[in-house]
Amino acid sequence: MSTPWAEDPTRGGRTTVRDVLVDAERRLERAGVPSPAVDAAEIVSHALGVPRGRMFLLDAMSEDDKVRVEQLLARRLARVPLQHLLGTASFRYLEVAVGPGVFIPRPETELVAEAAIRDLMAAPGPRGVAVDLCSGSGILALALATECPESQVHAVEWDEAALAWARRNVDEHRSAIEGVGSSLTLHHADARRAAEPGEPLAELIGTVDVVVSNPPYIPDRMVPREPEVRDHEPHVALFGGPDGLDVVRGVARTAALLLRPGGLLVIEHADVQGDDAGPAGVPDLLRGLSADPEFARRTGASPGSLLLDGIVDRLDLAGRPRFTLARRRPR
Repeated sequence: MSTPWAEDPTRGGRTTVRDVLVDAERRLERAGVPSPAVDAAEIVSHALGVPRGRMFLLDAMSEDDKVRVEQLLARRLARVPLQHLLGTASFRYLEVAVGPGVFIPRPETELVAEAAIRDLMAAPGPRGVAVDLCSGSGILALALATECPESQVHAVEWDEAALAWARRNVDEHRSAIEGVGSSLTLHHADARRAAEPGEPLAELIGTVDVVVSNPPYIPDRMVPREPEVRDHEPHVALFGGPDGLDVVRGVARTAALLLRPGGLLVIEHADVQGDDAGPAGVPDLLRGLSADPEFARRTGASPGSLLLDGIVDRLDLAGRPRFTLARRRPR
């Protein structure tokens, strides 16, 4: 009895997992999509509903499976971010839900989290206190709360779409947070004013061990080259005014209000906003941050006194300037 043509493994075409993977990778590569092999594997495993490590390359692909792969692949070829297709993004030991309306966590930011976690773990009090300004998906706050046992973490986000994603992620990781004795509180507020009178963090002035932030820092006139960023990331999470530093200035002032003497600020910036940028960079901005009259009245600092010291810039794994550390001066 002859084998039906539709089942004949010699007929060519995309019949196995390997066939589909190779075809997807080649098409992604021709379209200029970064990391085509990784994206192809993620798309196929997601369509099959199995982890990448459990895909068997010689297994046959059903027509329904191939249709699901083709639907996802068509969107990726149109440069929809891979994380939007999967519905999740990985970050350190966590996986968070992401999609339209919230900034996708980047691998570079894991170093920002590491610096903040290391300092929070060494905080002098019985429970370290941390604040995440411009929290987005909530990933930095979640990393702090889950990796630093018995910590008190506050996350601030102004954009309602991003805040909805943060609430979802905090809810999904609530057991992990409580399992290590930590707490995580979300606040709907402007990070530039979150410690002002009547705002949700006003009672934390002078008590916080670590403030971490990945704020919008792209100058308004700059258009990101990557279609995934330009066309799909929320602009409110990207652009920071004419020089890119409008939000950074407000975040720095809020951080200085919140931090105890010796407390640490960890703030991410663009690779062109490090020490070499001089006055256009984040390190110089932090070195010049001083107490205005209202700040002095509320904190006891001397008017005009510098607020931060120990300012150093750090590189990411590609050797590019990526984030700045600064400590609150004694009052």
